[in-house]
Amino acid sequence: MSRISHPSQLVPNGYTDLLNVEAGEVTLFPGDPDNLYRVQEGLVRIHTVDDEGNGLTLRYVKPGGYFGEEALVGLQRRYFAEAVTPTSIEVMSPATLGPQENLTLTTHLVEAMERLYRALYRLSGKRLKARIAAELLDLQDSALATTGASGEAVVHITHDDLAAAVGSVRETVTKVVGELSRQGAIHAGYGKIALTNLETLRTIAGE
Repeated sequence: MSRISHPSQLVPNGYTDLLNVEAGEVTLFPGDPDNLYRVQEGLVRIHTVDDEGNGLTLRYVKPGGYFGEEALVGLQRRYFAEAVTPTSIEVMSPATLGPQENLTLTTHLVEAMERLYRALYRLSGKRLKARIAAELLDLQDSALATTGASGEAVVHITHDDLAAAVGSVRETVTKVVGELSRQGAIHAGYGKIALTNLETLRTIAGE
């Protein structure tokens, strides 16, 4: 269950504050823009909920990545930001950004747009198996991943969360995960998926 982060977790850090949150804590809700946020450690999931109450993951923010960019232009925030793992987040005011920080932020925005285009293409033009393979490849270097006994990346994610990330439902995702396992691309366990054959996954993902 998601939890709400508390102001007491803010730690002064120069021109920014450092927000330390636990896994499952919601740090932002839809509403008025306030600050800009940069992930220092951990992983943040940006997600929304449709009219029927179904969750949809919009993107994951890894260390060095920003969210809350709508504060730059005063747009309403339309998503939730939730820590997937224990996470440290820098909280900053857009008005205090220097030239180098602005350049870094601009680079991040360009990269985020490119990932968004890829995600939209996957949803509209890729079969579910390809979307799942691509999502697992994206998460192999995130805070959700550990290293298995044979050196393979192990992504710790439930079928529910994977379904939310690829625009599907758990039952269908479970079926496709089984197909990927039979192809030798992955080995699925409880709450985790080992990426046993990256070449096969890349071929399936088509990227």
